[in-house]
Amino acid sequence: MRHAAGVFFCALIASGASLPRIGPVPAEKPVTRGEQPVPAPKPAAPGENGDDATRQADGRARGELPPDWKDDAVDAVPEPVLEIEKEDPAAYASCLDSLRAIGSSVTEEAHIDDGEGCGIDKPIGVRQILPGVSLEPQGTMRCETALALARWTKETAAPAAKAAFGSDAAIATLNQASSYVCRLRNNGSTGKISEHARGNAVDIASFTLKGGKTIEIQPRDEDGTLTGAFQRTVTASACLYFTTVLDPGSDAAHEDHLHLDVIERKGGYRYCR
Repeated sequence: MRHAAGVFFCALIASGASLPRIGPVPAEKPVTRGEQPVPAPKPAAPGENGDDATRQADGRARGELPPDWKDDAVDAVPEPVLEIEKEDPAAYASCLDSLRAIGSSVTEEAHIDDGEGCGIDKPIGVRQILPGVSLEPQGTMRCETALALARWTKETAAPAAKAAFGSDAAIATLNQASSYVCRLRNNGSTGKISEHARGNAVDIASFTLKGGKTIEIQPRDEDGTLTGAFQRTVTASACLYFTTVLDPGSDAAHEDHLHLDVIERKGGYRYCR
């Protein structure tokens, strides 16, 4: 059998038989007349494209809506309402008692409301921060700010002056550059409202001693004199009484004064530099 198959194959080759040069061609797919059907778009899930106001805002951004189109939900975004902080009557009375006990000379003034969040519910005018120590010029601030200033002067600034300039040295005047004033931070045209505009801050430009010597606030990080030591001491100790202390080393806006304020932050955090 095997021999017969071999003989047949050899005979087939000898006869010149071969495979076709071109294979079978598949029939063309019949062409349908008219447009092919287009599947319908998948419907958007609820909330997938946002609410109507968002879709309208997107349309406006693409220029699909007329220029004068407005929508209250998009255009009339309410400005944040800045309110004057109300003083707790009991806390305010206690603060006044503490100020008078320490020897401060203050006057209660009328409620201040200068608009846009500027103002003090129960302002006080401070003429004398301690017996024999005046505040020049007189400053307007909240009682809490004045009390922190009085305690800092009595407990750290006054002793530091004696240690630096002699046992007879005594502070006669705190020269302030700013207390209450309605403005933004760093006198900027934009940004957050300043703590000065809430009565929470006071800027100290210099200390004048009873002998007439004046210690001006200026960059003194590398000052190895007793004057430099005095300024660094009162700056560092101020963070025990105030929640914000900015000195000439903090930024260009505070090159010639100490900014001291009593803003409340979460967790009792203090910012001192």
